[in-house]
Amino acid sequence: MSRHVVFGAGQIGTHVAGQLLESGNDVVVVSRSGRNAPAGARSMSGDLTNAEFATTAAGGADVIYFCLNAPNYHRWPVEFPPLQRAAMHAATVTGARLVVLENLYSYGPTGGQTLTEDLPARATSAKALTRIEMTNELLEAHRRGDIDVTIGRASDFFGPRVTQSALGEQVIRPALAGKRAQVMGDPTQPHSYSYAPDVATGLIALGTRQAASGEIWHLLIAETLTTREFIDAVYKTTGHPTRLTAAGRTALGIIGLFKPELKELRHTLYQFNEPWVVDDTKFRTVFGDVSTPLSSAIESTVNWYRNNPAKEAS
Repeated sequence: MSRHVVFGAGQIGTHVAGQLLESGNDVVVVSRSGRNAPAGARSMSGDLTNAEFATTAAGGADVIYFCLNAPNYHRWPVEFPPLQRAAMHAATVTGARLVVLENLYSYGPTGGQTLTEDLPARATSAKALTRIEMTNELLEAHRRGDIDVTIGRASDFFGPRVTQSALGEQVIRPALAGKRAQVMGDPTQPHSYSYAPDVATGLIALGTRQAASGEIWHLLIAETLTTREFIDAVYKTTGHPTRLTAAGRTALGIIGLFKPELKELRHTLYQFNEPWVVDDTKFRTVFGDVSTPLSSAIESTVNWYRNNPAKEAS
C-alpha cells in the first residue's frame, strides 16, 4: 500500500484524498484547520509554512500533493511561496515525489492564442510574477536532483465542493434559485473550465506514473464552450431560464468596495475578455482521456449545490 500525503483540504485536495482512498491507498490530509478530510484518511493540522512540521506530516510518503493556496488572496505574493518551500523541503527529506497544482496565471494575456505548455510566460501582475517564480523554483530544484517534481495546471474550477470560483457561488446558487448569475468579462468568449474531480484524477496520474516526472502538464478539460453556453447548460439543468450579468473592470471595482475578494480578480480579467482555450493534448496522449462528460459534470455540480445549502458549504 502506498502512502499519499495531501497538503490542503480545500476544493481539490479533498477530491484527491477521496479518490486515493477509493483505490485502497494510505492517505494523510494536512491542513491549517485539520477539517474536511474524507472518512478513512488520517488528518493533521498545523502551520504548513513550517518546513519541519511539513516534513513530519509527510513522513513515509511516496507522493506529496501540493493543493494549497495562500490564506489571504490579496497577500498571495507574500503568503504563497513559503507554503511551497516547506513542501519542497518535505519532499527533499522524505524522497517523495512532489505533485504541484498550479493555475494559469503565468501565461498572461495570450491575445486569444490557445494555451499549450510551451507558451512563454507573460506576467502582467504581481500574482502572475509570483506564480512564475514559484514554478521556476520547482523546476530548478528538479534539475538539480533535489526533488522529483511534476506540475499539473488547471483552469477555473467547477464541481462539487467548489464554491470560490468563477463558476462557484456566484453562478450555481443563483441558477438553482432562478436568479441572476454574475460572471466577469465577455461571456461570449470561449473559456476552458476544469472539473474538480478530473483535476484530482489528473494529479493522481502525475503522482503515480514515472512519465510525468519533471514536466508541466495541462490537466484534462472535458469540453470548451463559451461562458454563456456553459451557464446556459447550468440553468437548463436547474430547470430555470438563464439570467446573467457580466461585470467588467469598472463594475468589479465598484463591487469590490463591498466584496474585496472580487476586486482582486481584476488582474485576471483578460482571461474572460479574450478566448481562453486550454490544450490538454499532451496529457491525453500519455495518460488517456479519463475526463467526465461535460453534461455529467454539470449535473453532479448542480446536485451538490442543491444538497448543500449555502450555510453548510465548505
